[in-house]
Amino acid sequence: MKTAPQRGLNTMNMTRNLKSVALAIAGVILIPSCANTGNANTKHPTLPSDPQYAVKSVQSGKASWYSVKTNYGTRTASGQRLSNTAATAAHKTLPLGTQVRVTNESNGKSEVLTITDRGPYVKGRIIDVTIGAAERLGFVSRGVAAVRVEVLGKIKAEGE
Repeated sequence: MKTAPQRGLNTMNMTRNLKSVALAIAGVILIPSCANTGNANTKHPTLPSDPQYAVKSVQSGKASWYSVKTNYGTRTASGQRLSNTAATAAHKTLPLGTQVRVTNESNGKSEVLTITDRGPYVKGRIIDVTIGAAERLGFVSRGVAAVRVEVLGKIKAEGE
């Protein structure tokens, strides 16, 4: 009585090994593309380290983020096109164009942003930042974070 030839154990192990290698290669290729390359502590070309700028006032409270999708459009109150990755924010009362340094109180990350829009319209929040800024500040997944907002202003030189 003859039995049908069986597939050898070595053939199955080899197939399993090839699948494992293929998955490992795919992981090595895909995982770096998910990494965040932004750095919230990079210096703005003319601001925080520039002695011409000083902290004019400080506010503390909660920040949230917004994006093109949650803004229901692409224009801000200043007329600029909203970009999810831009270093911009919305504030209820600060003049448009004001530079602010937003610091996440829980991790110390900070970034200089420009006020280009109005809001937030949720009670208890003092500033809305773009989703890209929230990612760089480290609170995009939580949605809301305790922050310190330092309003930066240009120091007037003598005779101005």
